[in-house]
Formats: sequence, C-alpha cells, structure tokens
Amino acid sequence: MSDTPRSHPRYQSLRLRDRIVAGVAEGITSPHGLIAHGRGEALDYLLGERTHRFATRAIRAAAATLLLAERPVLSVNGNAAALVPGELVRLGKRLGAPLEVNIFHASKARERAIRRHLLAHGADTVLMPTRRAQLDFLDSNRRFVHPQGIARADVVFVPLEDGDRCEALRKMGKVVVTVDLNPLSRTATTASITIVDNVARALPLLVAQVRELRRAALRRLRLLVARYDNAKVLEAAERRIRRARL
Repeated sequence: MSDTPRSHPRYQSLRLRDRIVAGVAEGITSPHGLIAHGRGEALDYLLGERTHRFATRAIRAAAATLLLAERPVLSVNGNAAALVPGELVRLGKRLGAPLEVNIFHASKARERAIRRHLLAHGADTVLMPTRRAQLDFLDSNRRFVHPQGIARADVVFVPLEDGDRCEALRKMGKVVVTVDLNPLSRTATTASITIVDNVARALPLLVAQVRELRRAALRRLRLLVARYDNAKVLEAAERRIRRARL
C-alpha cells in the first residue's frame, strides 16, 4: 500500500482505497467500482467509521439466517473480491457454502481474475456464471448464474450489491443478505437483512458470529431471525447518518 503512516487519521480508509486501486490494476475491480467505493466512503464518514448496534443486530440475524439455509451461496463482485477476499473465503468454509463470481460490467477476463484471486486466498470452490442458468426479472450481465449456485440457492449473501439484482432475487423467493452503507438504497430496502456498515468491518464480525452460533439450537436461530426487523434497522441507520456532524 502507500506510505501513509498508521498514525494518519484516515489510515484505515486510505488502506481500503489502496485495495480498490490495486484491484483495478490487477483486473479484478472495474474502474466503475472506484466511484461506488467513494460513494460508500462518504456515507461511512457520516457513520463515524465504526460499527453501530443496528449493524451488529443485522450481523447476528444474518449469521443465523445463513446457518439455517439449506443452500447458501456467497456472491462476489470485483469490489468485494478486492476488499475482503480472505473473509469471504473463511465465511464460505464455515458455512460450507460456495463462492460465486457475479459482476455487472461484462468481462470474462475479469471474472477469471476474480476467481484466481479467491483461489489464491484459499477458496475451495468458486463457481462461475454460465449461459445455462439465468435469473428472472433481470436483463443485465448479472442475470447469468451457475445452475448449482445462485440459481438454486435459498439464501444469497450479496455484499455491495446492485439494486436490480437484489430485487430480482427477492421476486424469485430467495432470501438476500447484503452489506450496504446506504440505508436508503434500493438494495438496502429490498434485501431481507441489510448490514449497514463498511464491508471491511462487517465481514470479520459476521464470520465470528457464524462461528459462535454454529452449534446453537435450531430454535434459537429461528428466534433470532423471527425477531429481526430490517425496517427498524434501516431507520436507526438513517437517523444516525442524519445526526452526523463532520
């Protein structure tokens, strides 16, 4: 990364910027992903660059939902691959869930680069989009999925998601867990569970929650999911952003 000292007040933020820039250089992240990351960074400033209680509630419900799933799949785009590849791999292994590459801007070269990147970080299974299976209600490149992955999944984890695919997945009856710094986005308001937090902070916490709850009784997991209210979490996140003072 750059020569920014750890004492710099923006150290963590700049470190993530470096990962995204490196992702573009390595052919993992689309240049458009730089814009998306900058938008999220601005919202993270308003959140004080820390994980709030509304996010930890969502993380706990997300962990329970993923553990209850029969066929969970972790969807990975270029930004997620650049920012949290190791955490995604660890989450997939703890859940016994495959990772599946899915990007908006069509590029076979970038899809292959993301797969190589995830495998280099220890992934056992990385599924690739195919023409043999397509999502309903969607016209973009993101409609192409693997027949044994997102196509048949009951729960899909989609960090840093496009709203149109989130809507399509929900219309198809799938449970969607997402990470989104904007509580007003189409993804956030459409998803089943929205973790309003920086993906670099949220993923380690989610992995830890899955580890903690993996031996919990089914009744306890179901209760955690039943008591979760995504609308209230989004309202709490919006209030925090509106109260922010820079």
